[in-house]
Amino acid sequence: MNNFSVKLNKKKFGLIILFVAVIGILFISSFQLEKIPLNSSLEENIDSIFSNEGRVYGTINISGMPLLGSADAPTTIMAFGDFQCLGCKFWFLNIAPNITKNLIETGKSNLVFIDTELLGADSLKASEASYCAEEQGKYWEYHNILYTSQQEINDGWANSESLKMFASDLGLDKELFENCLDSGKFEKKVKFNAFEAKKNGISKIPTFVIIDSKGNHHKITGSVSSPIFEDIIDSFTQEK
Repeated sequence: MNNFSVKLNKKKFGLIILFVAVIGILFISSFQLEKIPLNSSLEENIDSIFSNEGRVYGTINISGMPLLGSADAPTTIMAFGDFQCLGCKFWFLNIAPNITKNLIETGKSNLVFIDTELLGADSLKASEASYCAEEQGKYWEYHNILYTSQQEINDGWANSESLKMFASDLGLDKELFENCLDSGKFEKKVKFNAFEAKKNGISKIPTFVIIDSKGNHHKITGSVSSPIFEDIIDSFTQEK
């Protein structure tokens, strides 16, 4: 085999490896929500799940969900995701900072994260832990540490022991946090969020629904860049 053939074969092999890698990234960053069962009893018993007044955006109930930004913002970005989702991690660590700077801090929008409880027991427990952190005023800080600490799916990085360690790293009250997590206090809340995602046709994550006060809404699937969000929200403003 001459040198030209060797180089050509190496190039073809490299392209094949690149193609496989791209397909793999697309697969792991756009999970299907097939494991979430619809459960009408969750909706019927919402008053027992949430203690505060309900907030409904379009057909999506985000009662009791922590908002990032002003509650009076004219638009809301609803981010459907999972703390073990690689695409969600990429968006929150690489794109969300620009969203925060250009849309949330300017008062154009606010952001809410809606758990989908997709990838197993560790996903469920991680989401529960985030609400235990919210009880101590550290929801978004805990949210961030979960994504910066993300490893392989269900490999133990988000088990109860690890979740308690993250709380300690944030300086949360150890006893309060551990009692909250061990009690399963927020299990129904997380399952209700997953129910809302399924009920509203969220089939992949991350998915974002942008909605304004008039009910205009736009759905985005995947870890898209911040200018896309900015253009959509600006178009809502121009319609007023």
